[in-house]
Amino acid sequence: MVDVRIEKSWKDALADEFGKPYFESLVRYLHSEKSAGRKIYPPGSQIFRAFELTPLENLKVVILGQDPYHGPGQAHGLSFSVSAGVPAPPSLKNIFKEIESDLGVKMSGYPDLEKWARQGVLLLNAVLTVRAGEPTSHSKIGWQEFTDAVIRYISDNCEGVVFLLWGNFARTKSALIDHSKHHVLEAAHPSPLARGAFFGCRHFSQTNALLAGMGKSLIDWKL
Repeated sequence: MVDVRIEKSWKDALADEFGKPYFESLVRYLHSEKSAGRKIYPPGSQIFRAFELTPLENLKVVILGQDPYHGPGQAHGLSFSVSAGVPAPPSLKNIFKEIESDLGVKMSGYPDLEKWARQGVLLLNAVLTVRAGEPTSHSKIGWQEFTDAVIRYISDNCEGVVFLLWGNFARTKSALIDHSKHHVLEAAHPSPLARGAFFGCRHFSQTNALLAGMGKSLIDWKL
């Protein structure tokens, strides 16, 4: 079994995955990339950051992305988020616009979504690593098998989680979720390529309404 540095509640929950051949192959592939001198994002210490900031017992919401940003200094282990001091990418800017419209608040433009993660929002990319400058370059090395297992575990073992699935790729993961136990909200992707179809989804107010209905604390989306 591969020894993965991941937050304990998730390590216990996903222990079976770390011993499977696909995961061992995935780790070998990442080592080979490093040995070949290829730059990989995010840095190794941040690959599992979403899990570190959102332990299972805190989990209330899942926002599913596709794969990490592939530019210098952008990816830091949280879907859609970038580190402080890095300009917000177009999709994140559109997320902020929707929050402002939906909730009537003014966003600062601060691009690090750690505040959300610490409130129970799992900012999960389906693929957890990428080569610098090569989008989706690690999409077929085994990460999706792992993150599908994460989604299935949440579906089977948690109650009342709100899943936000934006865009066609994220929507394919709906089939992994037990809709009788959880809430699934779908919308267009916030990318400008969706030509504004994301706007008006009101997923942020809807999420808080659902959490309130379950007696859970609300997410403070304002940054």
